[in-house]
Parts: sequence; structure tokens; C-alpha cells
Amino acid sequence: MKKILKPVAVGLLLLLGALLPASVASQSAAHTHMMLVPGELKWADVPSLPPGAKIAVIEGPVSEAVPFTFRIKFPANYMLPAHWHPAVEHVTVISGAFNMGMGDKLDKSQTRALVAGSFAVMQPKTNHFAWTRKETVVQVHGVGPWGITYVNPEDDPRKK
Repeated sequence: MKKILKPVAVGLLLLLGALLPASVASQSAAHTHMMLVPGELKWADVPSLPPGAKIAVIEGPVSEAVPFTFRIKFPANYMLPAHWHPAVEHVTVISGAFNMGMGDKLDKSQTRALVAGSFAVMQPKTNHFAWTRKETVVQVHGVGPWGITYVNPEDDPRKK
């Protein structure tokens, strides 16, 4: 089974582009005990998201068929165009408010404000979008491989 999943993970990364820059590594090794406080997170730019978002990988790697956890920090007035993921997405809002909606195009009037402590689950290949009014941090976890595909390919910052 692992021999089948590795080519799929590699193919997704080549097709969708890496979610993280090569220099960003998981902050935990496989099968180790870990405790982190927010100040210990290492934030980096996210080339697969519009400029301004930062990511801190807590557990991973996201490119393999293993559990992953990461946080994304979105600045105020951030717009995340409609997109989907190849795996189930579990989102917990850590701070701020994450306005999420489902559909093929970002429409602020079709979103629900998820405040700190809120939780959302998106099934694979579900088109969805988000925006923020103030700085917002979300935690995403699931089982990889992970990636992002924009509904409108022109929205993909990796192609600019």
C-alpha cells in the first residue's frame, strides 16, 4: 500500500506544487512526544496561498500519507479564493474570525463567521473559500498527502 501512496503523493506535489517552501520542515519527528507553546512556532510564507499568509507546520510532512497539523496566520482583510483539497480538511479557529463559504467563487455574502473555538470539516474536493476582517489564526489537521487546487487556475499564486 505504501508503494502505491508514495507515487500519488509525489504526483500531487508535482501537479499542485508544494504547500510549503522546501526550507520549512515539520517541527516534530515521527513518533516523538511533543509539547509546544505558541511562541515556539516557526512561521514561513506559503507559496500556494495569496501573499500575506504564514504557516507553521507542527506535525507532518503534509506531502506524505501520514497525519499532519499546521497553523495558518491570515492578515486582516485577507481573501482566499475558491479552492479544494485532495483530503478531508479539519479546521479549528484559534484566534480572530474565519469567514468560510462553499462554492466556485468567493462571495462574502455566502459565508459564515467562525470565531475562535469554532470548527469546520470540509470533505475532499469540496469547493470553498474564506476571508478575514482581522488577523486570524486557524489550525488545520488531517491525513496527507495535502495540497490545494484553485477552482479558477488564474487565482493560483504559484502561476504568477
